[in-house]
Amino acid sequence: MVEDSRISGFYKLSREERVKKLAEVTGIPIEELGVLSDPGKVDMEILDNMVENVVGAMTLPLGIATNFRINSKDYLIPMALEEPSVVAAASNAARMARTFGGFSATDTGPVMIAQIQAINVPAPFEAKLRILEAKEEIIELANKQDPILVKFGGGAKDVRVRVIDTSEGPMVITELIVDTRDAMGANAVNTMCEALAPMIEKISKGKVLLRILSNLADKRLVRVRATFDKDLLGGEEVVDAIISAWAFAEADPYRCSTHNKGIMNGIDAVVIATGNDFRAIEAGAHSYAAVGGYSSLTKYEKDTDGHLLGSIEIPMAVGLIGGATKVHPVARTSVRILGVETAVELGHVIASVGLAQNLAALRALGSEGIQKGHMALHARNVAATAGAKGDFIERVAEILVREKNVKVERAKEVLEDLKKN
Repeated sequence: MVEDSRISGFYKLSREERVKKLAEVTGIPIEELGVLSDPGKVDMEILDNMVENVVGAMTLPLGIATNFRINSKDYLIPMALEEPSVVAAASNAARMARTFGGFSATDTGPVMIAQIQAINVPAPFEAKLRILEAKEEIIELANKQDPILVKFGGGAKDVRVRVIDTSEGPMVITELIVDTRDAMGANAVNTMCEALAPMIEKISKGKVLLRILSNLADKRLVRVRATFDKDLLGGEEVVDAIISAWAFAEADPYRCSTHNKGIMNGIDAVVIATGNDFRAIEAGAHSYAAVGGYSSLTKYEKDTDGHLLGSIEIPMAVGLIGGATKVHPVARTSVRILGVETAVELGHVIASVGLAQNLAALRALGSEGIQKGHMALHARNVAATAGAKGDFIERVAEILVREKNVKVERAKEVLEDLKKN
């Protein structure tokens, strides 16, 4: 467990010094962190067994977000992504939340929904009632498929049935409600659906087609709130600007798409770092935002003292067992750095990062503009693309930003002049 996630000057350290500092703060032996600083240490045989037709690996930068305090516990948060400014922005927003205790997170439990589609049902509404009458038998058969999950307090808990109208006529959709504990749950619920298909066909007198989980995990929600210090934000005028920027997103789907994308910048980075399924998280988040009309996953308002109140509510189907989380060495190390003990706790962390990242983006948009911080970091990438190495990267980037001309051709000219001098 990290005692304090505030590491002064962490961004000023060299990459090697950051790894040493990480080992010092987390207590993880530095040799175990070696897989982060040297991706070549990842055994290609492991990757070869993860997907088909493997020819190599795509390495993403992995940064550490600092300053996070969630439910009175401090976290250093690994984030894997290619976009500049995200890690720094999330860390800065987390610092602004610490004045009032950081982030407070709650959840609805690790519950997933599995769907069984029945077509050509002669009497759909009678079939619905008959399936519900067999609820106990359905749950019993489902739980026989995963006794270990049941042993740890999970398993099928409920059944619901919907008759939906489609272009091909009515369909009877049986939905199994499953507590998946520390697993994301796709394999567990899909196995249960397969086993239940013959029973549903017999009861409904129809034909079962699809048997699969839903990524609209609206029974697996995480809710996070935080109060952001108005003075650290830049004053009450900035608070008002943030709320106005959020109101724009809430009212307009064209703006809201980019607004929610900003939330996912932070969320996806942690999901990827921990080896979870970012496509499932993306699908669930945007589907949830679209229920009743596409809207913001976050909310903002002001308290009586003028401080900013921010919150997020989002499906969070992540796990700590199975899949890449247990297989990929970088994912395993990232989980160790986080120090999370349950999938629910991991969900709390990820949603908190989403709120922090969104707040940081809105603050930039509503005050100095999004490009100021983003371009400063982007200039380093441009400098490297132009051929700069070592200290030259920072020197070239500084000139590009000062000139407000962050382009590769100009970077090449600046680099050539610096080398001459």
